[in-house]
Amino acid sequence: LAHTLHAYCHQPKACYLQLATVDQKQRPTNRTLVFRGFWAETNWLKFITDTRSQKYTHLQQQPWAEACWYFPKTREQFRIAGQLHPIIAPHPEYSHPPNQGDSPTIGARNLARVQQWRELSDAARLQFAWPAPKDLRDSDLAQDQALFHPESPDTQNPPPHFCLLLLEPHQVDYLKLRGEPQNRYLYSRLLDQESWQFQEVNP
Repeated sequence: LAHTLHAYCHQPKACYLQLATVDQKQRPTNRTLVFRGFWAETNWLKFITDTRSQKYTHLQQQPWAEACWYFPKTREQFRIAGQLHPIIAPHPEYSHPPNQGDSPTIGARNLARVQQWRELSDAARLQFAWPAPKDLRDSDLAQDQALFHPESPDTQNPPPHFCLLLLEPHQVDYLKLRGEPQNRYLYSRLLDQESWQFQEVNP
C-alpha cells in the first residue's frame, strides 16, 4: 500500500477511500473519507471525523469496519478490515502534551489528535465549527448562511467534537487487476497480533 501511495504522491485524489460501518439496525453504511497517513510507526490508518456524526455513533456499538481503496493508475484494490479506535477529547489530566510518567499509549494518542488538528487546512478546521452533521437545516436563509460562516476555530487546540479515527487492520484483501488471470492475496493477522498469514487466492 505504501508503495502504491508513493506512485500517487502528486495526485491528492488518491487519498480518498470508502469506509463502511454498521448502523444500529445492523445495516451497512458507507462514505468517502480522506486518508491522513499512518499513525506513528504502525500500519494503522488515520482519518478524522466529528463525534456528532453517525459513523461515530455506529462505532460505539460496533467498532469493526472495512475500508475499500481503488487505484485506477495501477489497477489495484485494497480492502482493509479491522477495528476503529476513536481518539476524542481527553480527560483533563491528558489535555496537554504528556509528561514523564504519563501513560505512553494515552499520551501519544492524545498528542496525535492535537497534532492532526494543527496539520489540517483552514477550510477543513472550519467544518468543525459548522452545525451538527445531518441535523435539519435552518429554513431561514440568513440564519443558515450565518451558521455556515462562523469565526475561524482555534488553530492550535481542537474542539471537543474533533475525533482522530484510527483503523487497526486485521485483514487485507489485495486485488491486482492487471494480469491474466488477475492476482488476489489475503493477509490475516494471527492470534498473537504480531504475525500475519499470507494466502494467494482466486481473483
